[in-house]
Amino acid sequence: MSAPTPVADPELVARLRADLGAAAYTVEAVGELLGPLAAAALAREQVLPAQRVTVDVDTPLATLVRLFALGDAVDSEEAAAALPTLGVVGATSLGLVRDQGPGVVATCDLRPYGDDSHEWWVASDLTELQTRAPLREDHVLGIGGASTTLASWTPRPAVERALDLGTGCGVQALHLGAHARQITVTDISTRALDFARFNALLNECAWDVVEGSMLDPVSGQRFGLIVSNPPFVITPRTPDVPLFEYRDGGQAGDAIVADLVRSIGAHLEPGGVAQFLGNWEVVGDADWRDRVRGWVAGTGLDAWIVQRDVQDPAEYAETWSRDGGHHSATTEFATMYAAWLDDFASRGVTAIGFGVITLQRPLEERTPFVELTEATGPVAAPMGPHVLSGLRARTWLAEHTDDEVLAVAWRCADDVTEERHGRPGAQDPSVILLRQGGGLRRAVRLDTVGAALVSVCDGTLTAAAALAAIAELLGSEVGAVRAEAVPLVRELVADGLLV
Repeated sequence: MSAPTPVADPELVARLRADLGAAAYTVEAVGELLGPLAAAALAREQVLPAQRVTVDVDTPLATLVRLFALGDAVDSEEAAAALPTLGVVGATSLGLVRDQGPGVVATCDLRPYGDDSHEWWVASDLTELQTRAPLREDHVLGIGGASTTLASWTPRPAVERALDLGTGCGVQALHLGAHARQITVTDISTRALDFARFNALLNECAWDVVEGSMLDPVSGQRFGLIVSNPPFVITPRTPDVPLFEYRDGGQAGDAIVADLVRSIGAHLEPGGVAQFLGNWEVVGDADWRDRVRGWVAGTGLDAWIVQRDVQDPAEYAETWSRDGGHHSATTEFATMYAAWLDDFASRGVTAIGFGVITLQRPLEERTPFVELTEATGPVAAPMGPHVLSGLRARTWLAEHTDDEVLAVAWRCADDVTEERHGRPGAQDPSVILLRQGGGLRRAVRLDTVGAALVSVCDGTLTAAAALAAIAELLGSEVGAVRAEAVPLVRELVADGLLV
């Protein structure tokens, strides 16, 4: 039987909002209360350090942390003091707490969340950290690594209409409120949409909430931006593995992500962007790019896809067997582990990639650009501004000829530095690297022509004029030097090293 979900009662939620604000139940205040050690442990799903810090602190903030973030029972009088406007009766009526002995315990997770300019509160189902038990299959996920990754990578142009596909508890929709006038959220899970409605009301947001599978609920509609943390986990179709609604799309292999790539263009306005996460299978010794490029082929969409991580089948099986709260020493874990390995072996899968998929519907008829790259190291945070500028740069490059690219007086971006490496005592460097401080933190190896060109990219001389001078110095044909330099210039402009 499913646990109850919070009740979207406007009057009671307004009282809750006032109490959370009065207690300073914010990301910053909770971090200061816990301190770096306990906060880091809690992020690793270890509650003991946070319990030790808060157990003797008699403040509304500490009570809210114990109740809603740690899953501990608190005395009814303490709960009443932490929620003076709502009261314990009101919290019970909202479905946030229930009686347990002389005190109360939370029936959902409720914690602060925010970015550089916003503060929100997000309710979701209790985690295995709080319940000390495996998750139910209809579990509604809260703030996690995937949701924060997607939020960080999402470009944020001002748009009229935005869609949060598979919204869960509504994390991405909260972010969309800063730059989208109308927001639609969808999910196949009724429980998830109950949480989304509650979170919208709690944070004073207005969303069009629609139930249904993937893009079915928005048939015939188009949006300027679509974001999605889809159920991309590759899960064996066997009774031995529980199918969690928040992570399993009901299809074998990586078909759920492939189908989304192929179908999402029909729901994008001209110039519209789709941003989502995905997994893809690598079969044998094939290149992951070949598989994912096949998904994009024929869609008419621009595609910029970045692989962020790779796991072998055993690593993947371990990750997702643990995800539902099962421990490695149990029979259930071993059974799931074996099911994953058998499933991958049946298709010859040797690796599983994880990455960020950015798609764009061109404004006008042209050949789409398709770029698939790897960036497994640290990147800028947030990445959204870089993704937006990268999309605009790639769009401009797709719409301009090589001569037009070379007719621009480019300059090196402010975060770009040059590194030179050579053997001790050598007069000239053997390696010259152009390194990006932000964005994807690209490092590009330069040859003689490339090094000479970027050395004069200060915004005063066109690339064509610079290359003509470089050709004369090298005693080379101008045409040959230009042909050699064009791919480098396009690469540097696309990734924001030249602006």
